[in-house]
Amino acid sequence: MASCLGLYIEENIIKYAKVSKDNDIIKIDSFGIKFYDKLGEAIDQVIAETYSYKTPISINSANENYNYFYIFNLLNKKDMHNYIKTEFESLCYEKEQNVDVFETRYVLVNDLEDKEKVKAIHISINKGELVRRTELLEKYKLTSISPLSLDISNLLEVDKNGNAENIAIVNIESKTTVTIIIDNKIYDITNIEAGTKEILDKIDTKENSYAKAYEICKNSTIYTTEGKELQYEENVYLDDIMPTLYNIVGQVKKILNDSLNKIDKVYITGTASVINNIDIYFQEYLEDVKCEVLRPYFIKAIGTEINMKDYIEVNSAIALALQGLGEGLKGINFKKESIADKLPEWMNIEIGTSKSGKPNPWLSKIDLKMDFKDALSGFEKGLIRGAAGILLLMIVYGTFSTILSNQIKDKVDETAANKSKLQTQLVAINSDKTKIDQKASEYAALVSSIEEKSQTETENKRLKYAIPTLLNEIMYVIPVNVQLTSITNSDTKITIVAQSDKYEQLGIFKTKLERDGILTNVRSDTSQKQNDVITVTIEGELP
Repeated sequence: MASCLGLYIEENIIKYAKVSKDNDIIKIDSFGIKFYDKLGEAIDQVIAETYSYKTPISINSANENYNYFYIFNLLNKKDMHNYIKTEFESLCYEKEQNVDVFETRYVLVNDLEDKEKVKAIHISINKGELVRRTELLEKYKLTSISPLSLDISNLLEVDKNGNAENIAIVNIESKTTVTIIIDNKIYDITNIEAGTKEILDKIDTKENSYAKAYEICKNSTIYTTEGKELQYEENVYLDDIMPTLYNIVGQVKKILNDSLNKIDKVYITGTASVINNIDIYFQEYLEDVKCEVLRPYFIKAIGTEINMKDYIEVNSAIALALQGLGEGLKGINFKKESIADKLPEWMNIEIGTSKSGKPNPWLSKIDLKMDFKDALSGFEKGLIRGAAGILLLMIVYGTFSTILSNQIKDKVDETAANKSKLQTQLVAINSDKTKIDQKASEYAALVSSIEEKSQTETENKRLKYAIPTLLNEIMYVIPVNVQLTSITNSDTKITIVAQSDKYEQLGIFKTKLERDGILTNVRSDTSQKQNDVITVTIEGELP
């Protein structure tokens, strides 16, 4: 029979539950809550009380962050992994965080908004947090570190008939998490900062005892409009409890209203679930959704020895233990596998005992007492050779693993450093490019202005000397008996009024102006004759 000890650890409180599983039968062997000042001593006490020195232990992670990435479902598994990794690296770059300080896991679910995509629920935890958690249980058999917000769904029975409800689990521990489950799959997780730590801290300041503050919460009853017999005034500590619960239920209501899928049921769990009538309180605010306190699905009937409420208050520890037994989501264990974890199970069995710890009849027949004064038997030599071979293999494996791990770490650090350097250079290049483009725009504007001024000055100079040049050229082509009465100009347009006593002389003058290129587009109006003097107006353009 497999067993696992679930430890839910938060500030000042440890919840524990030792759970065993035999095929489909799940049993809680021992459970409880312990308040502590020194965490290490409290863990030792729990291990001793539950006799879990060699029992696999599953604990909760702390301060995990959740991000969501959306990927096309046509990508293969490797490409999806690379895409998620790249997206998280970009997110860290935007937040100016070092991606190498995080250990990450992710879970893929169908995107309900776009059928062509999948949604990655990405979890990241600071590696320092994981090291501190691991060191707490380095003397024992720690096998699993995972987020409680994902493990809490282990307490629900999976509906295999296609009638699964849409569920929200509100886990009110030190802080609050809301886990949305659609069609038997976790779809969304929301963190709420408010939680029982606010409540217990307020009561603790009055009672100077965390344990007493917890008992006060456990014995408190919330006043509701349905229960007129409940007197609000009887418990003065409700003033410390209700504001936090009001904040939580308000945020939960907003989460449910914003959900694209209608939530059918809300389960309440965590430390706050021990407060009497909390489900009724939630029901009053979440009118259209059925609200219940979460009970482990496998506990069908409870005898007189143990109250159901006692199980419920350690729900978090039970969920962690079930995760350690292989229930729930796969691939979210943040515990790095050690060499001892990779060894076959039979190599951890004590000589002379079976897996269950009972005497092994086969091994008990073997005489393992060696007398080195006498010659070794063939069996003893084989046993020594086998042990030496295994030891040598472990040493070689450990050595190569260490060397390879160090090389990989060096390469990862080098890659990260080069990437950071490259990103810095890219930022500098983009900045320089922006400055260059700005200067180029300014220079282009200056050149255009200079060219425009130059053209204007050139045109002004040309017009300035055009009239004297025109008069000089006319002097050489004007017939003797042709007189000019006026010459006017408008920019390049020239108007000449000439007179003579002969038509042909005026015609010759007009022809010479055009033929010699003195004017272009030469034209004249109808001539007028008065007192034998013929007057004609000639117009043209300066070339």
